[in-house]
Amino acid sequence: MSENEKEVIDEETASASEETQTEENVSKEAEAANEQEENAEAKTKESAEKEQAAEEEKEEGGKLKNFKKKDKKLEALENQKKELEDKVMRQMAEFENYRKRTEKEKATMFEMGAKSVIEKMLPVVDNFERGLASVPQENQTDPIYEGMNLIYKQLMGELDKLGVKPIEALGQEFNPDLHNAVMQVESEEFEEGIVAQELQKGYMYRDSVVRHSMVAVAQ
Repeated sequence: MSENEKEVIDEETASASEETQTEENVSKEAEAANEQEENAEAKTKESAEKEQAAEEEKEEGGKLKNFKKKDKKLEALENQKKELEDKVMRQMAEFENYRKRTEKEKATMFEMGAKSVIEKMLPVVDNFERGLASVPQENQTDPIYEGMNLIYKQLMGELDKLGVKPIEALGQEFNPDLHNAVMQVESEEFEEGIVAQELQKGYMYRDSVVRHSMVAVAQ
């Protein structure tokens, strides 16, 4: 082989070696670029994930904040509801007390008015009894007497329906709540402290005294 041919072969070998080296360098540079790109993508992804996590955390914080606000509003509404319920209950209790007090006052006024009317009617009853007692036995078949007696019985019947009752006095133990003693008398029939005579009838209206019985008490 001539020297020229050796030189040509050496040049071709050197050229091939340079091309191979160049390809290796290009490949390494491409790998490095790919690695850098992958690292950049990874960083970008990591950054995006962090941003998303931060956004989600912010969103969760906002939701929690809104929930707390709603919870406070709900608590305020619940307190307002309780206050209104308490106010209504107090008003209902006050109204019930007012109603009971009014009914009691009305009943008391009615009792007072009824007692006043009955008290004014009692002298009429007394006069009927005196008039009927003054008629002799033989004249009690007279139509006038019978008519007066019927009116008296009707009057006493209506008073009885209203709750007016005569007070028992004769033969009863003297009771200052029911009887008005105007004298003391000697009596063989009754013991001491017993009502021996009833001078004027007393009357009760329901549970209260309209007029005390006027009596004489045995001594």
